[in-house]
Amino acid sequence: MSRLRSLAIFLLLSLSSSTSSGCKKKTTDDVPSSGLNLFSLEDDLKLGSQVAAEIDSKPNDYPLLDSATYPQAYAHLYRMRNALLTTGKIQYADKFPWRIRIIRDDNTLNAFCAPGGYIYVYTGLIKYLRTEAQLIGVLGHEMAHADRRHTTQLLTQAYGVQTLLSLLTGGDNQDLISQIAANLILLSFSRDHERDADAHSVIYLCPTEYRADGAADFFEYILQGGGTRPPAFLSTHPDPGERVQNIRTRAQNMGCAGTQIYEERYAQLVAALP
Repeated sequence: MSRLRSLAIFLLLSLSSSTSSGCKKKTTDDVPSSGLNLFSLEDDLKLGSQVAAEIDSKPNDYPLLDSATYPQAYAHLYRMRNALLTTGKIQYADKFPWRIRIIRDDNTLNAFCAPGGYIYVYTGLIKYLRTEAQLIGVLGHEMAHADRRHTTQLLTQAYGVQTLLSLLTGGDNQDLISQIAANLILLSFSRDHERDADAHSVIYLCPTEYRADGAADFFEYILQGGGTRPPAFLSTHPDPGERVQNIRTRAQNMGCAGTQIYEERYAQLVAALP
C-alpha cells in the first residue's frame, strides 16, 4: 500500500511539474502525446462495460436500435468500423471490443466512444450527414478518443489521489466505478484531446480507400450550412475552420491517396433506419 501511495503521489507531482512548466510533449509526427493516465487497459475495459450497462438500463434516455431488427444499418456501420480496424494504425484494435450501438434520436447530432471501444452513434447524426467519408471521419475521431485513452486521462486529472488509490488497490470499488461510469457520458474533452483525435482520424483513414480527411468534410458541411442546425457540442470544441485546415494539411502531408466518399451507399444506410 505504501509503495502504491508513493507511486501515485510521484505521478501526480510529475503531472503538476509538467503542467506548470508550460511544456507539452509531442510525438515524432507532431501529434500531442498521451497525458498522464493511472488507469490500466483493464480499467478502461471495465469502465466501458459499466457505461454500456448504464446505457442499456435506461432505454427512455438511450433508445437503442436492435441489431437483429435493423441488420442492414448495423452492417453498414460495422463495415466502416472494420475498414478502420484493419489498417494496423489503431493501437488497441485487437484488445477492445469496438462494439457499435445506434441510438434512435433524430434530434441529437452526436456520436461517442466509451473507454474500451464501446461506440454509440445517434440516428440524428447519421441522417444529418451525406457521405460515408463524413461519417467514417467522425467514427475515426471517436474511436481515437478510446484508442488514445483520453477519457481515463481526464479521470486521472479529475479525481484525487485517494480515489485513484482506491481503484489501484482493488478494494470494493463497485459504487465508485458505477459513479464514474455514469459521469463519463457528460465529460467534455480538452481542445488538445480533440485535435489529437482529429489527427488520428486521418492516421487511421490514410491507408484506406476513403478520403482520409473525411472529418474535415464533416466540419465543412457544417460551415456551409448543411442540414438545419449545427451540433451543440461544437460550442466547446476547437473552431471548425481551424480543424478543417489542420485535417486537410495532415492528410496532404501524409500523402493519403484514398478518394472514395460513397454517397450512394450512404443513402442506403440512411434508408435502413426507422
